[in-house]
Amino acid sequence: MHRNTVIDDLDELQGAARLPRVKNISHQEQRLAHSQAKRSPHPGHKPKVKAVEVQAEIAAQADDQGRFEFTYTASRYEGVWLLESLGGMVEERWIADVLRMIKGGKEASVYQCRGGPATGLEWIAAKVYRPRRFRQLKNDHIYKEGRDRLDIGGHVINDDRMHHAMNKRTGYGLELLHTSWIAHEFKTLQDLHAAGADVPEPYASGHNAILMEYIGDEDTPAPTLNSLELDRGEARRLFERVLHNLELMLAHGRVHADLSAYNILYWQGEIWLIDFPQAFPPEANKNGFQIFRRDVTRICEYFISQGVRCKPQKIAEGLWTANGFRLAPEIQPQYLDDQSEQDRALWRKAQTASKSASR
Repeated sequence: MHRNTVIDDLDELQGAARLPRVKNISHQEQRLAHSQAKRSPHPGHKPKVKAVEVQAEIAAQADDQGRFEFTYTASRYEGVWLLESLGGMVEERWIADVLRMIKGGKEASVYQCRGGPATGLEWIAAKVYRPRRFRQLKNDHIYKEGRDRLDIGGHVINDDRMHHAMNKRTGYGLELLHTSWIAHEFKTLQDLHAAGADVPEPYASGHNAILMEYIGDEDTPAPTLNSLELDRGEARRLFERVLHNLELMLAHGRVHADLSAYNILYWQGEIWLIDFPQAFPPEANKNGFQIFRRDVTRICEYFISQGVRCKPQKIAEGLWTANGFRLAPEIQPQYLDDQSEQDRALWRKAQTASKSASR
């Protein structure tokens, strides 16, 4: 048999790469046959999908929701992202149009929308989260400590398989964690608005977006506090209002966890606190007071720059203890390892803090 005929026969075999070496064929020819066989897909093989094909598939899925022409001109990928996130809300008539981007961020972007018949509102704000793979939040486990995992409806997840997927951080589990993150923000807005806090009224949420009260007028969205210079009298009044909200939040089991003048809106003499995805219950997080103190410090830094005299450490401790929370987490010695230097240091620190507090 001629050697070229052997090579031609090998080319026709899908599984040649798994065959034993054939006698009377040079090593070079055998390597050629194996490399050609490897280029042929195995039965059941799924070729790797290119990024552009993924985007086309997403676009096709978005088209299934109907073709929507928004006033806002989005980039190609942002347009797909908006259709996927807001298409269902358009169909449910919560919003009629997307007019402009109000704020872009590493975690989400906020858009001014025209209200739909379901709301009866002229304007509505849509907070649309970035796709999970593009989000950049670091150390989010710090804020998740003590928080329940919620489903898209805001209910606590009790399914062991879902918890297992989230713990293993599988693709499905990461999607569940992403949904839980959004559900926490929506539920926090609901609870705090009902309690009388100065937050935008929440209207609806989906798998990747929250609809809420729009603050501003047709042409001008409310600016954030950090962009404003206040006279001393107004600064003092607004500072006291922020402290009122902090106290109200603690009383209803919430620490904002990322509060600063950058996420407080100002409009016609009033304020609204925004951006609550990281909020957590203060009693369930061992870093609760440190994070709360950071919130208070950031707020004080802004108002000090506006002429308000305040002491952030004293304010933070006063608000925290007035609501029945301990400045240091309670240490149970029976759970400490006396052979661990880290545990011994933790116990010494707790004892020192206890003595200081009793003086």
